[in-house]
Amino acid sequence: MVKNEARRKALLDAAIDVLAEEGARGLTYRAIDAKAETPPGTASNYFANREELMSAVMTRVHIRLMPSDESVAESLTAPRDRSLTVKFMHDILKRADADKACYLAMMELRLEATRRPEIRQALTRTIGDNLEFNVEFNEEAKLPGDRLTVISLYFAMTGLIYERLTLPDVVATMDLDELIEVMVDRAIG
Repeated sequence: MVKNEARRKALLDAAIDVLAEEGARGLTYRAIDAKAETPPGTASNYFANREELMSAVMTRVHIRLMPSDESVAESLTAPRDRSLTVKFMHDILKRADADKACYLAMMELRLEATRRPEIRQALTRTIGDNLEFNVEFNEEAKLPGDRLTVISLYFAMTGLIYERLTLPDVVATMDLDELIEVMVDRAIG
């Protein structure tokens, strides 16, 4: 059977929505087909088993969360200083706000990884590769800070995003602009 790439993406996007809305236990072929509005059995034709599905969802989440090449290129026209790092942190937060389902799905994948070694291994590799990419990007772009700066900002932003998504009232009264400024200042030193 020839697979339709557009339909495959639609199924993966539906799976992300199901993960975000129902959690990992709600992620079934039937739920994906219903969300994607495809005939029953379509998702199982594209993904042979749960591991293959989860791996494909993980990849799709990262694709959806990546900034566009155009936006990165535009940002890199600015001076390579602390203010550019602050801008990149704001951009991350804007992407999280624009695609909450992806971040919620990623949280579900992380929770599932605590119970399933094959998902933990794949997710560890994916997140590790992404972190290394960010470290290399920071170095090649000649942005301020070293490896630990990038790692510190990664963990700080991850925590902030997860807090905003799961317990928004905790950060609702905080000035996020000021918080990001302080995070960058403390990370860069």
